[in-house]
Amino acid sequence: MKRINITLPETTVKLMDRVASKGLRSRLIDQAVKHYLEEQNRQNLKKRLKTGAVARAERDLAIAGEWFAIDEQAWRKGRK
Repeated sequence: MKRINITLPETTVKLMDRVASKGLRSRLIDQAVKHYLEEQNRQNLKKRLKTGAVARAERDLAIAGEWFAIDEQAWRKGRK
């Protein structure tokens, strides 16, 4: 554990005190920060995945088109 000093608005402290006693403030802040950072990481990953998918969309569509005839032929043979 490492002790740090933070400054929060009085309204934030009052909200914290509604759900956690003074002895549990550190735990509440720890959980809140971890939750926030996990959510930020998820959002960043979604953004990176979307950016990558958009950047590769044309290439991926071309590859799918190249394989379509082969896939269709195999599917038809499998149904016979």
